[in-house]
Amino acid sequence: MTEAVTPSASTTLDSLAPLLRGWLPRQRWFAGKGRPVTGFTPVAVTQLLPRGGRLDLFHVLLRVHQQPESAHPGDCYQLLIGAREALPPRLAPALIGHVTRGPLAGRTVYDALYDRRPAEVLLEALRTRAHIGGLRFERDPRQEIRPHLVARMLAAEQSNSSVVYGDTFILKLFRRVVPGVNPDLELPQALAREGCPRVPAPTAWLRAELDEQPYVLAVLQPFVSGAADGWELALRELAKGEDFTAEARALGRATAEVHTALARALPTVTLGPAQLGPLVDGMTERLAAAVQAVPALLPYERGLRSAYTALAELAAGGRTWTAQRVHGDLHLGQCLRAPSGDWSLIDFEGEPARPPAERRLPQPTVRDIAGMLRSFDYAACSASSAPARWAHDCRAAYCSGYAEVSGRDPRTDPVLLRAFETDKAVYEVVYEARHRPDWLPVPLSAIRRLAVSDPH
Repeated sequence: MTEAVTPSASTTLDSLAPLLRGWLPRQRWFAGKGRPVTGFTPVAVTQLLPRGGRLDLFHVLLRVHQQPESAHPGDCYQLLIGAREALPPRLAPALIGHVTRGPLAGRTVYDALYDRRPAEVLLEALRTRAHIGGLRFERDPRQEIRPHLVARMLAAEQSNSSVVYGDTFILKLFRRVVPGVNPDLELPQALAREGCPRVPAPTAWLRAELDEQPYVLAVLQPFVSGAADGWELALRELAKGEDFTAEARALGRATAEVHTALARALPTVTLGPAQLGPLVDGMTERLAAAVQAVPALLPYERGLRSAYTALAELAAGGRTWTAQRVHGDLHLGQCLRAPSGDWSLIDFEGEPARPPAERRLPQPTVRDIAGMLRSFDYAACSASSAPARWAHDCRAAYCSGYAEVSGRDPRTDPVLLRAFETDKAVYEVVYEARHRPDWLPVPLSAIRRLAVSDPH
């Protein structure tokens, strides 16, 4: 990638490198954990405030190199770095370190998204559609952004960082950035054109073009004030012993509304034997790799593989399916219920571990449905007092709600549903084995069920 860095900016970044080497791997959104950082390549450094004031502010795109070295050039991360003489106590969690050399020597640098003033600089740039260096702050001219909204960073750990402005807007700043179309802007814009109320319409966004490739760096959307995410709500109702099936049914209806609008807004394709082959091959390859990584899967490998071969056999017999753009990473935590009771779907970025081009491929809608069904299992297993049939009843209610809007109950295509739910559960086993071993029994319980030819 062509660098867009002035000599002075490069010197500034060089002086920060020792601090970033220790700070970056500790961040929740850093994808390269467990591999030593060997160096950095500055991609673009943009000064957002005039130098010489109490606060220096830099927008940084930084390529990170790690061991083992490979042909891959390294992940590119987006940082908003502030520099002050000293940090007030409220900004202690944002500390990167104290600079000892270079243009910022003697100053303290920190993650400036934690700081109200720098975060408000971003909003003002979006409001005024500013062009600063290679950064393009753009917005929907039909939506108004009032000035002087107070910023606060959300504390929840996630793969990106979010700032709320006056309970009116929420800005999601992508931490690991890749070139090309970002589904988290593309799909909500498409849904807004269709008038779908289940997804907040993008108000503004931040772009850059580097080496003639477009990057989407951040998206601003309306903030659903007072909303509870589906995961928190499910756990709260479980703790109180309350029934959740009415919410699950409403969530199924909301999911179907989004899928229906996406099918109107963007092209759909038909999956026959030729198209389904690579999809089944991918599932089979992921299973083989998972068995190598997690030996606990070995006793179930043959049964799990039968879920994929059964799907391939249906296709070989002439069965076809429709594929379209979908959410790609749907679970309870990606859904918001407003105080009015209405559900919204958020975070259309897809699974961050998958390549961007793969995330934008048309898929059967059952992929999203399988993700939500697995999420009900997770909620039930995380609550020690969950009734035995809680997840089963929620799954059934969700599918019924989906059918009320779409006219198609996912359970009437059990082979397709089993294949996609199996693929999701296999992914979960590998993730939990690597990151949360205590949670491994949750997907393994589903694995035992899905490994039989009639899991229901």
